Amino acid sequence: MSELLANHTSLRIGGPAKNFVHATTEEELVNAVKAADAAGESVLIIGGGSNVLVADAGFDGTVIRVETKGNTYAVDACSGGMITVAAGEDWDGFVAWILDKGFAGLETMSGIPGTVGGAPIQNIGAYGHEVSEVIARVRTWDRKAGAYKTFSNSECEFSYRSSVFKKNPGRYVVIDVTFQLRNGEMSLPIKYKELASYLDVELETRVLVSEVRKAVLALRAAKGMLLDAKDHDTWSAGSFFVNPVLSAEAAAKLPADAPRWVQEDGRVKTSAAWLMENAGVKKGQIHNGAGVSNKHVLALINNGSASAADIADLARSARDAVKDKFGIVLEAEVQFVGLSL
Repeated sequence: MSELLANHTSLRIGGPAKNFVHATTEEELVNAVKAADAAGESVLIIGGGSNVLVADAGFDGTVIRVETKGNTYAVDACSGGMITVAAGEDWDGFVAWILDKGFAGLETMSGIPGTVGGAPIQNIGAYGHEVSEVIARVRTWDRKAGAYKTFSNSECEFSYRSSVFKKNPGRYVVIDVTFQLRNGEMSLPIKYKELASYLDVELETRVLVSEVRKAVLALRAAKGMLLDAKDHDTWSAGSFFVNPVLSAEAAAKLPADAPRWVQEDGRVKTSAAWLMENAGVKKGQIHNGAGVSNKHVLALINNGSASAADIADLARSARDAVKDKFGIVLEAEVQFVGLSL
């Protein structure tokens, strides 16, 4: 069955898929992958479609949308909860559910679009915390070996917005993710200045998880980072570029007011948004049907008539502006299908 991929991506861009499979169970998911691989078909696996830019020509192969649901959890009075969640579950729905059950640890990642299965691939994170802090293991289907493979946290090779799954694109199909979360009403320490300021607390303070979730959702909404079908300013793939992590020497060459977050290995993370704005990229900037969000410069949006090429052209011009001004090449966080920068 063929379907238009624009109907399955947050950018609302993408041509038709040659074949499209809705995988609602683990068996359907694995069987669809095995069948496509046996037929020599190209395979694209999507969840919420929130981190992908698909070419206008579409995808000449099989697209498998992961729609698996369900979870199991065991609670221990001392260690907290071990929660195993199907890859197709909506991420923010899961976060809301888990906080309602009295668990803490995911509150700063409220409002991130996508599915649970996409979380470990990108090692999603926000406001000072990453999902790798609370993942115990990830169960996958290894397409190369033709067998199930479970990864412990350390085997996932998590790093900033990366993992063993991202480093081996397409090889591992995430089946489910097991999280180890603690019981409690208080959040992880607030590590992000913007969030601390919004909550009117000092850095490293712990706050009620419900208050953190409310604050994060409000901050994301103000940046156009909460998806709204009626608001073109949210028709994006979230942050288009990752924040660069630089050597200490390279970071020292940045202007004094450039944001700096020193990492454990001595390298320094800076802000992609700051680099873009200071290289001349402006909120509200338009390129054909594409644009830069009026709320946040990192969100490249579909104004309602954008082609994939429009978004790619706009991203390319932003990347080139940063390279010309600062000598830093921004890396896309978005996955490209059928086109590239």
